[in-house]
Amino acid sequence: MAILVNRAKMTTATTGTGTITLGSASSGYQTFAAAGVVNGDTVRYVIEDGIAWEIGTGVYTASGTTLSRTITQSSNAGSAINLSGSAVVFVSAVEADIVQLDKVQTLTAKTLAAPVITGTPTETIFAITGTTPALNPANGSIQTWTLTGASTPTDSVAAGQAITVMIEDGSAYTITWPSVTWVNNAKAAPTLATTGYTTVALWKVATTLYGAVVGNGT
Repeated sequence: MAILVNRAKMTTATTGTGTITLGSASSGYQTFAAAGVVNGDTVRYVIEDGIAWEIGTGVYTASGTTLSRTITQSSNAGSAINLSGSAVVFVSAVEADIVQLDKVQTLTAKTLAAPVITGTPTETIFAITGTTPALNPANGSIQTWTLTGASTPTDSVAAGQAITVMIEDGSAYTITWPSVTWVNNAKAAPTLATTGYTTVALWKVATTLYGAVVGNGT
C-alpha cells in the first residue's frame, strides 16, 4: 500500500521513462527522506514536467536516492511521460486515497471509533466448499456449507471475530470440528440435521474458539 508524507517535493535531472534519480528538495519543501520515507517504502507520487504530468506509485531506494515508476494515470495516455531533465516529483494523495462521503468506496484495515450506523449493515454471505475448508471470517460473517463428504474444517478465526455457519447435510455426513468449546447443546458438537440447516455460531475470545448451536442440531 502506498504511503503519504507531508511536503515532500524534489527536483530530478532524469531523462526518459525509466527509474527516477531524485535531486534536491524544491524551495519550501523537504526531501522524501526528511519527510519520513525510508528505504523500500512505496509512495504515491506525482511528476510535473512542463505541461506533462504523471501519477503513480514508486518504490523509494535510499542508496542512490531513486524512485521506481508504476503509472496509474498520465498526460501520455496512461503511459510514462518522457522526462526532459527538469521535472519535479512530489508525494501527493490522489482520489483513491481520500474517503468521500458521496461515493461508494471500500475501506481496508481501518478502525472506526464509536461509529453511529443508520440502517442495517449488509453482511457478506459466503458459500463454503470442499471437505477441509478454513473457517475464516474474512470470507464473510454469514457462511453456508452444503456437505459433499465427511469434513474436517480448520480454525482461521482470530480473537474478536465471529461467523455464523448454516450447514446443509442431506446425506448423513459428519464434521470433525477443530478444538471448539461448545457453550450449549450439552457442551457437545451438534448432530447434523438431515433436513434443512444446522446453524452454528462460532466466535473466538483470546485463543479459545467457542461454538453454539442455534439451528436444528440435536
